[in-house]
Amino acid sequence: MDKKGGWKRFHRLKFDGKKMSRNARNAEIASTKHAHRFVLKKLSNLTQVRQNITAWLLIVTALIGAVIIQSAWYRSSYTSESPVSGGAYAEAMVGTIDTLNPLFATNEAEYSASKLLFSSLYDYDGTGHLRKDLATGMDLNAEKDTYTVTLRDDAKWHDGKKVTAEDVVFTVGLMKNPETRSPLLRSWSGVTATIVDAQTVQFKLGGPLASFSDALTFSVLPRHILGDVEPTNIRENSFGISPVGSGPFSFRLLQTIQTERARKVAYLNANSNYYRGIPKLDSFEIHAYKNNSGLIEAARTRDVTSVVDISAEQAQKLPKAFESQSIALNSGVYALFNTSNGVLKDAKVRKALQLATDTDVVRKVTSPDSNPLNLPFVSTQIENRDLNVTKPALNPAKAKALLKQAGWRLNDDGVLAKKKVVLSLRVVLNQDADYRRAVQELKRQWTDLGIKVTVLDFKASASGQGFAQSVLQPREYDVLVNELTIGADPDVFAYWHSSQADSSGLNFSNYNNPIADDALLSARLRSEQDLRDEKYKSFARQWLRDAPALGLYQSSARYASSTQSNSVRKSDATPSLKDRYSNILNWTAQNSQVYKTP
Repeated sequence: MDKKGGWKRFHRLKFDGKKMSRNARNAEIASTKHAHRFVLKKLSNLTQVRQNITAWLLIVTALIGAVIIQSAWYRSSYTSESPVSGGAYAEAMVGTIDTLNPLFATNEAEYSASKLLFSSLYDYDGTGHLRKDLATGMDLNAEKDTYTVTLRDDAKWHDGKKVTAEDVVFTVGLMKNPETRSPLLRSWSGVTATIVDAQTVQFKLGGPLASFSDALTFSVLPRHILGDVEPTNIRENSFGISPVGSGPFSFRLLQTIQTERARKVAYLNANSNYYRGIPKLDSFEIHAYKNNSGLIEAARTRDVTSVVDISAEQAQKLPKAFESQSIALNSGVYALFNTSNGVLKDAKVRKALQLATDTDVVRKVTSPDSNPLNLPFVSTQIENRDLNVTKPALNPAKAKALLKQAGWRLNDDGVLAKKKVVLSLRVVLNQDADYRRAVQELKRQWTDLGIKVTVLDFKASASGQGFAQSVLQPREYDVLVNELTIGADPDVFAYWHSSQADSSGLNFSNYNNPIADDALLSARLRSEQDLRDEKYKSFARQWLRDAPALGLYQSSARYASSTQSNSVRKSDATPSLKDRYSNILNWTAQNSQVYKTP
């Protein structure tokens, strides 16, 4: 704006189009150069960058793997997985826990609890021999009828009171008293126990009895708790559901679990004051189920660490984390011939059955893991293993010849008969799956021999009275398939001496032979092991000649446990299943990594 024209006059602006176009092209060229330099060239290098990153990742992964491998090698070189202390071990078994008082134990669950809760004067070690428990020593007088036992002075009850000779004598008194109604009455009726001093007990017998020391494995009860209870009330006393013992474990709780898998469970704690040492386990549980199906399911759900006394078929249903083993017991399954009844009075018929029966086949179809049993006791029970006593070899031809000598001929039906009387046998068993398989195999073999065999299963055919009243006492059978519990000592007097062949005795074959009687009686009166062995060999030879029975197989029990646990040892000798706790202080329930000792 100038002074003359004011706001009415404007200057004219000039616009150079060529110059603007040239500048725009220059900017475009510069932008393109920058894009190629800083963007496109970088994009072309991405593949190379990705390859570098991948290579570094592989190198890092390899380094991590090497560290892991080195660590694992180090651990395997300097550490190992081993059993460790602590935790709870739970056993499952079939049975009931109606009482925890050992005077009235009648099934495996109650026996097991007794062994863990209570102490004995003696128990059995892993070789099946007696070892001292509460006892520190035993003396036998010259007449061999008085045993003097001294007790250790550091044993205490779970409530802290000291275990003394008074407790031992008190327990024997209860066992002997008919008013107590203990199943142990008969075993102790002829024994007198007296107190010598606070730590010494004397047992007076009616005469020598070499096997008496094995009777000193009974559970000792506390006099200071039960001393004022009338014997007639002992069974119903609260002690039965809340016991105080002196064993490696103490009682904590008895629980009834009412679920789909109903059971009773006894919970026990480790006894920190146990005189032999503290158990490695913190606690122990006994689960008592009504049947075996409950055991298998408990193992599958990991409710328990082990299952007790199952069949081989049931063991196959267990999870892979469990392994099973067969425990040989000092008991045997026999086919017992009633020697005072019918055709089996004739020794030739019994010998024919002995020669014609392949007991190896019976054992294989019944209990393939069990040991053969050819004698009236377990052969390993004789210290001198050179028995020189063998069962006659299998010989069906000789068996048929013996039957022919006895007057038996095959009739038109292919059955042996004499004067139109058919040779028939009634075979009786108390219902048991294993026994039934054994009986069916015996029936097959004896039928092939020409004998008519009738099998009677007690539970299927009898009612009202029990097996003992209906079958055992009246000897209502020709052949009885049954188990005979032998125990740690080979004293089988009760099963085979003629004095026991009555309705109240255990000589179920009604066997009667003066040579056998003399050998049995002499063996139980002699304390010298060599002499006892010779007497039992003499008895076994006569027993085989008379054939009052056939040994079918040695009893066994299948025990399955978690692979993470350490319990029953395969190498142990176990007189009875309840003796499996010989090394209970070293049982464990779990494994962990520990450093190896250099």
